[in-house]
Amino acid sequence: MRIGAWTLLVCFALYAVIVVADGCKPARSAPRVRINGTTWFVDLAVTRKERYKGLSGRRDLSDSAGMLFIFPDAAIRRFCMRGCYIPLDIAFIGADLKIVRMATMEVEPDRAGRRIYDSGRPAQYVLEVPAGTLARASIAVGDSVELLGSIPDATKAEPDP
Repeated sequence: MRIGAWTLLVCFALYAVIVVADGCKPARSAPRVRINGTTWFVDLAVTRKERYKGLSGRRDLSDSAGMLFIFPDAAIRRFCMRGCYIPLDIAFIGADLKIVRMATMEVEPDRAGRRIYDSGRPAQYVLEVPAGTLARASIAVGDSVELLGSIPDATKAEPDP
């Protein structure tokens, strides 16, 4: 079976249009959090289920990675280390994108999550990163936080029950 020159030309033109059109779409960049010049690539926890699971079950986390928990409103937030295998730093972030409280959360031997870490003041975002990385980056309460890349608007986060 022979393919005619016109058929090949049409196929090539369609392929070129598809490739060019696809290449013109705005790229969705990886979600990132930057504080004082230090950037973490973050997984997002936007639904109740994602926020409940958090980083539990993870056995490792690079110093440039973390998780950003997003809530639809600012409120006192309470976190624990249920099911966590690695120690974490936690930064509670207000709706104004300023850090309101920080702590280092230690792994509990039974991973039951009995110790509660709370924001003390209303927080709309919570950042978890490997323990020690906030101190190494000289981050403190009151520092400004930048949300970069494809991070959804907080008002679209699933509310808690």
